[in-house]
Amino acid sequence: MEAGKELGIESALPDRAVLVAKVNELINTNFEYLVSILYRIDVSEKKLGILLKEHPERIAAETIVDLMLERQAEKIKSRSQTKKEDDIAEEEKW
Repeated sequence: MEAGKELGIESALPDRAVLVAKVNELINTNFEYLVSILYRIDVSEKKLGILLKEHPERIAAETIVDLMLERQAEKIKSRSQTKKEDDIAEEEKW
């Protein structure tokens, strides 16, 4: 199943398992780069820390991927709402 479908968004996202594998690889080989990606995507560091502590039995990469996808879905939703609010008649635009 595609990761985007799980969140109700159709996209060209790779399979969730592929994302988990890549994030796990980054955890082990280039953690600083992973942190920069999470910062750029705007994943909540606080939320991530809480989830990792609450679910120590879960693979960290799965938690990280879920938060990345959740954040991207939030951005898509926010942009679509903003776009609807910005629907101004052409004659009323500056």
